[in-house]
Amino acid sequence: MKKLRRWVIKAGSKMVCDGGPLLLLSWMRQVDELRRKHKIEVIWVTSGAISWAVNRTKFKKLNRKLQQKQALSAIGQPLVMEQYNLALHKLNLLGSQVLLTAGDMRDRTRRRNLQNTLNEILRWKVTPILNENDAVATEEIQFGDNDSLASQVAIMMKAERLVLMTDVDGLFDDDPKKNKRAKLINYRRRISKVDLRLARKKSKSLQGTGGMFSKLLAVRRASRSGVVCHLVRGDSPKNLLEIASDRSVGTQIGGLYENK
Repeated sequence: MKKLRRWVIKAGSKMVCDGGPLLLLSWMRQVDELRRKHKIEVIWVTSGAISWAVNRTKFKKLNRKLQQKQALSAIGQPLVMEQYNLALHKLNLLGSQVLLTAGDMRDRTRRRNLQNTLNEILRWKVTPILNENDAVATEEIQFGDNDSLASQVAIMMKAERLVLMTDVDGLFDDDPKKNKRAKLINYRRRISKVDLRLARKKSKSLQGTGGMFSKLLAVRRASRSGVVCHLVRGDSPKNLLEIASDRSVGTQIGGLYENK
């Protein structure tokens, strides 16, 4: 038997909300194929709970108090999981919901319990779907964003790769939304201070808490621990499978680079 490999894949709020059921079905179909054809097991990290709740409740206020964010998260999380479960069930697959706070990662006992739980879920060939437990998280126990969560989980679970899906094709030498001549960077050995400085100038997503800056911070942390990282467009139908086939997709950080 070929040894199983392990990836952590993160989907942001904008991808989850704008893509809807068809995109989620495409993602889960790729997750299924990654395991069957490439022997890759996937830990999935998702955002979107607050955004889904905002869409359903018409709560449009941007300057939200902590208790309002927590209430929105509690409303939206079941809605997000419902979409994932619908996609998984169409493929005769199972998913599991795992909600975390940063405190779960810091406490040695809870961290070990989390590792054991995720390993057992994967052994059962069930896809763990992780999100920050915003309904109970306070400033002291927040990850800050799910890019950071995904990075920490990838390190903790000794993942081979971390894939962060974005609404652009990867990392560019300038903002592609403002400069049509901006060039895609296919490979970086490591994230530089220049990369971080450029990304920091860009505004955060209206739907999420991340943006390219948070992704680069997450990638820098994971790559320093030996995790090969990828920034790819999330709404392309087979990007995950392309990576598994060692084809050049988006931006790869660290590892050996195959320019196919």
